[in-house]
Amino acid sequence: MRTLHAAMGLTVSMLVLSTAQVLAQDRSGALGKLPAELQALYTDAVEVGPSQYADFKAPPKPWRWCHSESYMGNPWRVTFNAELSRLVDAAKASGDVSEFVVSDSNGDATQQISQIRAFVEQGCSVITTIAGSPTALNAVIEDAYKAGIPVVTSAGAVMTPAAVNVMHNQNLWGYDMGKGIAAALPNGGAILQVEGISGHPLVQQENAGLDKAVAEAGNLTIARKVSGEWTGSTTKSAVLQALATTPQPIDAVWSTGSEARFIAEAFGQAGRPLPLIAASISGDALGYWNENKDTFKFTGGEVSPHVAAQNAFRVALRLLDGQKPLVNTLIAPMPKVTEADLPTWYKDCMKPDSAAIFPIPPSDPFPEELMNGYFEGGKATPAYDFAKVPASCPQ
Repeated sequence: MRTLHAAMGLTVSMLVLSTAQVLAQDRSGALGKLPAELQALYTDAVEVGPSQYADFKAPPKPWRWCHSESYMGNPWRVTFNAELSRLVDAAKASGDVSEFVVSDSNGDATQQISQIRAFVEQGCSVITTIAGSPTALNAVIEDAYKAGIPVVTSAGAVMTPAAVNVMHNQNLWGYDMGKGIAAALPNGGAILQVEGISGHPLVQQENAGLDKAVAEAGNLTIARKVSGEWTGSTTKSAVLQALATTPQPIDAVWSTGSEARFIAEAFGQAGRPLPLIAASISGDALGYWNENKDTFKFTGGEVSPHVAAQNAFRVALRLLDGQKPLVNTLIAPMPKVTEADLPTWYKDCMKPDSAAIFPIPPSDPFPEELMNGYFEGGKATPAYDFAKVPASCPQ
């Protein structure tokens, strides 16, 4: 379900550094321009530099908005695109946007390059994208920049400073999940680590975050590590196999994907006590929790397709409105979710088979006031109101 990982490829860090250490390594001085609360979202796993859009001249309204999708074949991406479309439609209704054009390369990087090049030739005002490669699109993105067309990436960075990347810090995500386990298990315990695709750069970042949290705790151990490939059925099979050959008690499962329900079902099928699960919360996991409140224990957060689309929309709209970003990679905070928060996130439509339903955070995890700090003279995004996000459950 967490297929957004496949669009990302970043420098791998083996440690989560302190803010002071990251700033010391920031030779460009870009991070020093940000407020302290934004600086804290960066680790050395994130490549960041000054924005190239300081002199960008915003085009006149109405704007032609183009979106390049690299893969629309899973519920997360479908939800992302539906939310982006809703937001742009509101801008169309207000007269700010004249047209919304979407392309889908279906996993073919060469096709995505061709589609973005067509957007440039058609004179789009802005291009948003979930890139299918961190490097393959660099040249065409630079062509867009030269043509005066800003490119805003979501759910993963590209490695050209000509883009404005809006993403989460997965290194910090893995670390925070490990810290959540440590807080819930003050006496220590054994962890089953369920990584995504083994060897993927993003997986290495997340794993490094967990390793740091375990080292800091001093009383946690990694009993086993398996690969769930960010897929529910694969995760369940991998956990079952691990439990069959790991007789020792498992106190927690760490998984940066949204497969908590599949993990819980595997423990039940194996006849093992359900441990604390650290993961990204999802509709099916909330449905499972509602039916198993006495045994389901959770800590983590959410990688929300709604929020990812909202962040990309807001940054793109600010650029079109003439605002100047201070850095080329904006880190968005993730909402943290504990077991005590689950009643607030749960809705009646969520069942154990509701894998395609993604909960809406109770409040905006990236408030406008916080986003303002990423821009010179930042001000609230026009035509955006988190309170208008449709509910998870259809009325």
